[in-house]
Amino acid sequence: MTHDWPAVVRELEGLLKLRSIVFGMKMFERREDMEAIERIRRPRSVHTLDQIVGQASRLGWTVGITSDDLVGAQCRAVVGLGDAKTDEWKSGRHMSGVWFSNDDDAGAHQAAMHCIPDGRYEALAVGPLSSGKLGEPDIALLYATPGAMMYFINGMQWSGYKRFDWSVVGESACADSWGRALSTRTPSLSIPCFAERRYGGVLDDEMLMATPPEYLVKAIEGMKALSGNGFRYPFPQYGVQQDVRAGMSVSYGEKT
Repeated sequence: MTHDWPAVVRELEGLLKLRSIVFGMKMFERREDMEAIERIRRPRSVHTLDQIVGQASRLGWTVGITSDDLVGAQCRAVVGLGDAKTDEWKSGRHMSGVWFSNDDDAGAHQAAMHCIPDGRYEALAVGPLSSGKLGEPDIALLYATPGAMMYFINGMQWSGYKRFDWSVVGESACADSWGRALSTRTPSLSIPCFAERRYGGVLDDEMLMATPPEYLVKAIEGMKALSGNGFRYPFPQYGVQQDVRAGMSVSYGEKT
């Protein structure tokens, strides 16, 4: 199924008051297919994947990379580029004494990460969803405030209710977002880590949702229904000392 991505993005921006660009990520088994995207940018320097994602979400660029464009195995491993998951990588020793107290803790962190297996893909591309350059991306991603994320999740739960359970690995939180969404094909919310904020330009009050793109449409339908019931973002403050019955009766009537 194909989607009208410019229309989808316009609705998301209006419903969630987004401050950054909704973007997509697509994996390629052949480098040549990534490079065939019209006017795709290729890095001239070595980057973290957080920076590549930031170029899409903050600057509106469509960027393609291979394993050689990334600074180290940690970035490559999450998206399965190159032969990143060596025994040395699995040991986590490069993070021992930096993010974790010892080798055992560092190795446990590596084992907890959601990653695409090595060997299948040679390249990936990220870019604004509305540009259409990625066609149907593997996943769509958006940054938003915690309040906007809650509203987005409420929209996904409006029909066909499902409880969502997400993970927090700490540093390398890209494994909680795009790593998890790509490998499990499910909506994946994350609290962006230090590297994403330092190198990827993520703001202090932002969270990241990565999801198979069809869930965007589902969330929009749900948020429109919630809006019809008077629930809209940003949420208006009622007051911590007011009698709550008048406010709740508007939504629940005699149910309260």
